[in-house]
Amino acid sequence: MSQKRYSRRDEPLHSKDLSVCHRVLDHIRNEQGIEASSDESERIASIIIEFYRQGVQDEKQLRALIDVARGLTHRPA
Repeated sequence: MSQKRYSRRDEPLHSKDLSVCHRVLDHIRNEQGIEASSDESERIASIIIEFYRQGVQDEKQLRALIDVARGLTHRPA
């Protein structure tokens, strides 16, 4: 009998996990004026969840990675 190995990506997200992802998504949408029902919003949500499942669970780090993934960079003032 073989044992299957499961990665973090296979685990369900719990309410705490989803709350973090939702806060990040809301912050990005509000900051960048993205409509909640847009394709871009859905794409960002998918990327957030992917990074979160890969172990990035800090909200600031998630926001920074989303900016990079979307080709946005912040330049120091």
